[in-house]
Order: sequence, then structure tokens, then C-alpha cells
Amino acid sequence: MLEETLKWRSTYKPEEISWPEVAVEGETGKVYRANFRDRHGRTVLILRPAMQNTMSLDNNIRHLVYLIENAVFNLPEGQEQMAWLIDFTGWTLNTSVPVKSARDTINILQNHYPERLAVAFLYNPPRIFEAFWKIVKYFLDNKTFHKVKFVYPKKKDSVELMKHYFDEENLPTEFGGKAILEYDHEEFSKLMTQDDVKSAAFWGCDNKIHHASNGHSGAEVAPEPACLTPAAS
Repeated sequence: MLEETLKWRSTYKPEEISWPEVAVEGETGKVYRANFRDRHGRTVLILRPAMQNTMSLDNNIRHLVYLIENAVFNLPEGQEQMAWLIDFTGWTLNTSVPVKSARDTINILQNHYPERLAVAFLYNPPRIFEAFWKIVKYFLDNKTFHKVKFVYPKKKDSVELMKHYFDEENLPTEFGGKAILEYDHEEFSKLMTQDDVKSAAFWGCDNKIHHASNGHSGAEVAPEPACLTPAAS
């Protein structure tokens, strides 16, 4: 797996993706880094599949890879994993990503970022999602499958599960918490541009520095980490 990942990174070059290249994919806030961590200090990515705004499968995946790299880059010292919160508000089969896109995303996550995902919460998915899930779950290996947690706000065990992982004062109301979720694309873009500069300096990517210094295009985000951790290879 390591050899395949090194080969993938040498051709896909995820560390060289800059925010201006994928900013249009983030205009609706369909995926972004949250302004809070879970109780274990993990970076949190929020995914809102109903906010899909483009049709390009390749660009959608490139946008997600960029944010996975960013989430890993912003992990605090001693922490190597991230958590995903997936909000199904407004989700329908019409707004769902194609099965191919879901499969490609899972393959990248499992094959090239192994052990980077600690847990993924699927919050209040509609019953119609079961049809989609029956197909997608077969792409998951056993370890990843057990990291997926279905959460329903009216079930006591689900509420307790969320409290176990998150401080409800930080958790957005969309996930059963008390915080107000607001995605400001302009502000988020400014932060990603700043992160591009730091990432470029870390990786030595002159091209990314050029994009970061010239690109603008923005939810709130996690505070500055004390130590920057490179992405998994």
C-alpha cells in the first residue's frame, strides 16, 4: 500500500493543490474544516452533500483531497486522525454524488490516507439514503466500515454518542449541539490562502506559494495548531 500511495502522490501531487484551484467547489460550503475539534483534539471536516454545486467529479474529488490534506496539516502535535461530520439536511437522491464518485472518494481515503479517519458521523440521513448506502458500503473495508456511525437526533444512544465525542457548546445545532453554523466563503478562502503559504513553505512548493499569494476566493475554522503535521504518505 505504501508503494502505491507514494506513486499516487508523485502523480496526483496533493500537496501542490492550492485553494484558488478548488475554491469554486467550496462556494456553498459543501465541505470545509470546522472551527472546533472533537474531545480528542482531532480536526473536524464538515460535509453537507445537499450543498453540491458543480458537476465535475474530478474537481469534487480534488477539492476533497485538498481539504483532507489541510485537515491533516492542521492536526495538533500527537494527534494523527480527523473526524467527519456529515449533515444530511436537504439530501435527496437527486443531490447525491454519483456512485463512481463515492467509490473513488472511498478508495482515496482508504488507500492513500489509511488510519487518518478516526470516525465519520452520518447525521440524520433520510430513509431513502438506505438505497444509496446498500451500494456504497460494499466499497468500504472492514476497518473503515466500523468507523461509520449513523446518528439520529431522536435516539438517546445517538445523542449520548455525540456528547461523548463533542462538546455541545462547540457542536453546531445541525448536529445536535448549541453552536450556530455559519459558512462564510470569503473568510474561509482567506484562511485557506494563509494555510497555502504555510503548506508551500513546508513542502517547498513554489508554485503553490505563487497561487496562494495571488488567489482569493471562504465557515469558521480551527485555531492555529501549535505544531504542523505533514500529510500521510
